[in-house]
Amino acid sequence: MTPSQCRAARALLDMSQPDLASQAGLGLSTIVDFERSRRAVSSDGIQKIVSALETSGVEFIAENGGGAGVRLRNP
Repeated sequence: MTPSQCRAARALLDMSQPDLASQAGLGLSTIVDFERSRRAVSSDGIQKIVSALETSGVEFIAENGGGAGVRLRNP
């Protein structure tokens, strides 16, 4: 997951950074810094972010020639 995918997923879910931090069990500064590419986040931290966003209803699209993306999961 890239920082832009994280921002896009939150936008699709209408989720704030504090909400994501809480759901992922991470500090708000971790989310803010990751989305702004200020610092590297551990693979464990990224997995927690991905899991929180996927649980909330998005799925990540791998780069497959058209670029990486994110979309709402079908109910």
